[in-house]
Amino acid sequence: MSALIVKIISFIAPLFAIIVLIRAVRSMFNGKTQTEIWGYIQTDEKVLRITHWENIIGRTRSADIHLSNPKVSRVHAVLIRTAKAKWRIFDIFSKGGVRVNGDPVGASGYPLNDGDIINLSDVSVRFRDINERQRSEIESRRVVTWKNVHPAVTLLYLSVFQIMILLEHCFTAASENVPEIALGFVLLILLEWFCYFLMRSLRKTGFEVEIIAFFLSTIGLSVIATSVPTEIFRQMIIVFAGVVAFFLLGAWMRDLDRTKTMRIPAAVIAIGLLAVTLVIGDVQNGAKNWIFIGSTSIQPSEFVKVAFIYVGAATLDRLFSTKNLIVFIGFSAVCVMALALMSDFGTALIFFATFLVISFMRSGSIATVALAVSGAGMAGFLMLKIKTHVAKRFAAWGHVWEDVYDTGYQQTHAMSAGAGGGLFGKGAGNGWLKDGFAANTDTVFSLVCEELGLLIAICAVLAVLSLAFFAVRNTAQGRSAYYSIAACATASMFTIQLALNVFGSVDILPFTGVTFPFVSRGGSSVLACWMLLAFIKAGDTRKGASFVVKAPDAKDKEAKA
Repeated sequence: MSALIVKIISFIAPLFAIIVLIRAVRSMFNGKTQTEIWGYIQTDEKVLRITHWENIIGRTRSADIHLSNPKVSRVHAVLIRTAKAKWRIFDIFSKGGVRVNGDPVGASGYPLNDGDIINLSDVSVRFRDINERQRSEIESRRVVTWKNVHPAVTLLYLSVFQIMILLEHCFTAASENVPEIALGFVLLILLEWFCYFLMRSLRKTGFEVEIIAFFLSTIGLSVIATSVPTEIFRQMIIVFAGVVAFFLLGAWMRDLDRTKTMRIPAAVIAIGLLAVTLVIGDVQNGAKNWIFIGSTSIQPSEFVKVAFIYVGAATLDRLFSTKNLIVFIGFSAVCVMALALMSDFGTALIFFATFLVISFMRSGSIATVALAVSGAGMAGFLMLKIKTHVAKRFAAWGHVWEDVYDTGYQQTHAMSAGAGGGLFGKGAGNGWLKDGFAANTDTVFSLVCEELGLLIAICAVLAVLSLAFFAVRNTAQGRSAYYSIAACATASMFTIQLALNVFGSVDILPFTGVTFPFVSRGGSSVLACWMLLAFIKAGDTRKGASFVVKAPDAKDKEAKA
């Protein structure tokens, strides 16, 4: 009877997974992104809107504030809004200089007030600022398209999906493990509903990013329940800590000045973590990337991922400062070299791909990216000659079936188990791959395919990809270059990590042993994923969705009324 119930649930559960994903994606992508207005630039012919917190002023058509007058340099000035809603203008690469009310703008910039006259060479424009109440009134008159996809209904579908997975485990797990597994899933359901009502209390309407993360965390919790059920309560503590870190980092990023000021301490902490790992770290699976404190293991490189994006996205006060980009390149080189010395080449590759995204978005230079790729290619070739176990993995790539008892053992078993699950899976807890080496980390995709089915596994892949596409979609309307760069860098990190895990498991790419975001077992990895999610949430440009912009308070509403 229990086998029949598990079989029935295995056919129904993918339907709810698909519904959750479709509703979340539909809500994220069918609504129009919100172009916010933060002020105006008045010329003799027209009024130009200021739609970002950092704005390039120049003759080039790609400038945020485009002035076609030939006396204006292609890239003439940068207009920046501080965290205290004050504006400052900087002169960058201009031939004719910048003056405000007749005063020249120096290297440290010049503060702007409503009505100030800005002279760009011989071209005069007027700056017009707007306060929060005026901006709220402007936005209230604009039509914002939202599809009728209520997040509470989507969250209800997710809760039903979670209950189904829990029921499968209740029928397949050992009787002594059932109470702990049930407690873990109940705590997850309560946590996601608490987060939803918390966001509603903060007058935030968007909850799709969090729903996708909780959906992936559900699959991750199922992986823990089937492979190491005694750790499921520990995993829920980690998820809870990750959610808290998600909200704390989001609140911290509300103040961009403070965020950028802490970039140097964040870089120092990141390098310090890598240095400590090199000195006292333990070797696990060929990589020296773990630190053991008693029975607790920590992987510092996962937290360095957060610091890497935090530091890299900081554009400072001068968007086109070559010095700042060089400093970031040096920081990136130190991180990647440290990871290479640890033999953690999967994570090093993720860092390098993220570096390319950040460096291109900050410099706009294809030459810079090409130079970095060339240098990395030569360094990678040299490392393959030095590190024999890495070369062995590359040699096995594409030939795992030729030696199923040695170099191809892990991947051939993973592919066989994954194929055995079919579209709907054998049922949570019914697979045999869970007893294999690193089945809940490096080859977790195959474990999900075997037990929950290919449909749910594909939904997990699409869930991560939807976060990535959502981050890229919001870039053009981004309030700040910091949020846009951080969100896109996180998207690239998640995507590369996903590709290495999934394609490495099925021998399409070399096997690198990186984790599946939110799904693979691992406290450091799960905690870091929730922190990285804060960057994508910060880049959300829909009205009332991001937590980096405060909702109008009661006084603003009363004044408007």
